[in-house]
Amino acid sequence: MAVVKLLLEITDLAVEVNKKEILSDIDLYIDKGETHVLLGPNGSGKSTLFMSILGFPKYNITRGEILFKGEDITKLSTTQRVEMGVGVSFQNPPAIRGVRLKDLLKIEDHKGLESQDEELSPELMDLTRKLKFDESFLERDVNLGFSGGEVKRSEILQLLAQKPDFIMFDEPDSGVDIENVELLAEEINTLLDKDKKPGLRERSGLLITHLGYILNFVGANTAHVLMDGKIACSGDPTEILEDIRKEGFRGCVECCEIH
Repeated sequence: MAVVKLLLEITDLAVEVNKKEILSDIDLYIDKGETHVLLGPNGSGKSTLFMSILGFPKYNITRGEILFKGEDITKLSTTQRVEMGVGVSFQNPPAIRGVRLKDLLKIEDHKGLESQDEELSPELMDLTRKLKFDESFLERDVNLGFSGGEVKRSEILQLLAQKPDFIMFDEPDSGVDIENVELLAEEINTLLDKDKKPGLRERSGLLITHLGYILNFVGANTAHVLMDGKIACSGDPTEILEDIRKEGFRGCVECCEIH
């Protein structure tokens, strides 16, 4: 009988930044079709885990491994991981002068830049309008002069073009008004195959959030609380969020002390 591989397996991970250990003993397993949420106070290590999964060079993995689709990607470059199907929506992505959003979407949709006059596919144009962008917006340089809501919607549009198998969302609800959160959540649900029955979902996701507000609109299978570089607890997202809302993260500190 063939062994079924999880989509993402992180085992005994320890990470240093500038020779200081930020993460230790991290175990995280996400199966195909699952959505997990990572909670924790500022400075707990959420962004470090995010960047370590992406393979950013300054995040030095000193112990453990990261498997994606059954393959060890611990030493692969960020580009190689993206090519394998890892996608990301950054909280504060940089502006890219001289690169039109339209051209970036062509690359992510695997159409390249053979013709500057080539139009986006009808599917992408429909998604563009759904995210409240007009065609003139596509001619603008990526993220240059974008509002907070426009940056978030642009990131989601790029992911819809890329169609990755595993997607990380860094604080998708931060600095976004209620109307944009609901709009973003609708497309995040599309990205994560939430319109399909659970057994038919192919894509998986990890939402990193401080407030958890996005979970009012996007369902998650499991929540993890990161405290002082370690996963303090994992479980039902509704129960964990309710505890955090009542007691703050100090309740999680008590869990750490018990365990």
